[in-house]
Amino acid sequence: MPEQHQQQRPPQLTPLHHPDHVDGQFHHGHDHAPVSHHAGGHHLLQVEQLSINFIMYDPDDRRYFRARKRPFAIIDQLSLSLHAGEVLGLVGASGSGKTLLANALLGLFEPNAQVSGRIWFDGQLQDARSLARLRGRQIALVPQSLEHLDPLMPVLPQICGPDNRPERREKARQLLARYGLPAEVARSYPHELSGGMARRVLLACALIDEPQVIIADEPTPGLDLELAQLALSDFRALANAGAGVLLITHDIELALSVADRIAVFRDGTVVEETAVANFASPDTLRHEFSRALWHALPEHDFDSGDDSGDDSGEPRP
Repeated sequence: MPEQHQQQRPPQLTPLHHPDHVDGQFHHGHDHAPVSHHAGGHHLLQVEQLSINFIMYDPDDRRYFRARKRPFAIIDQLSLSLHAGEVLGLVGASGSGKTLLANALLGLFEPNAQVSGRIWFDGQLQDARSLARLRGRQIALVPQSLEHLDPLMPVLPQICGPDNRPERREKARQLLARYGLPAEVARSYPHELSGGMARRVLLACALIDEPQVIIADEPTPGLDLELAQLALSDFRALANAGAGVLLITHDIELALSVADRIAVFRDGTVVEETAVANFASPDTLRHEFSRALWHALPEHDFDSGDDSGDDSGEPRP
């Protein structure tokens, strides 16, 4: 995926990580959960060495509008793998670039972005155009921002999209009812909805086509506990049926409660991918930042304990 969102697709290319996988083992730099499997011998979604830079004015150049421009890295050599049948929790601080990654997986890039790396879906190398064709169909987004709803369109056609068949409209109404929304919401405009109601509409938009991959970007803010649990149970059910769910969140407790594996996001990259079971002890976590997250959990008394190495000062393996 060279600069300016274009990506050549040489036919001889194969993933850097060989697709002849064995389920349940450690490979590709990550651990596997019991449910992780490689349908067709490959990952459902695979990101290899993705970097996203933005060309911006150098803040240290005091010539203002005549200042030189230089690239600023937001995503840096990030690799990530999502298996069929699993929920992968991507955990990182707010404002760290997780939403930018979600947009990249959908083929959405700003004009001043420089993009490199590879994205594979179901064993096929993708570029921005092919990801756009998958968007909303095989790969669906539950966005963080409510601004994804069209303010000039009622709810029902936003969920149905261009397909206006009676059976699809009925399926959309069933989704609204499942999330506790009254029938009249189908005719409402976004400005007539509360924040929690609008977020439930976004869930319905993403789930109506039963996509192979769901990218859920902070999907539960604004929902009460019961509805949040319902949304998470729907993600779990989709994974159990063979889909892959990428749950993006700053809340590690939430991720640990529903995910099969955790990808720890820091400084624009994934520093560790590991099974949720490995968060039972810091000794089973490989990266020092993952161990720091373990110490910061409430059941560990929010201990910041410096776990980056042993008494010799050498980092753990």
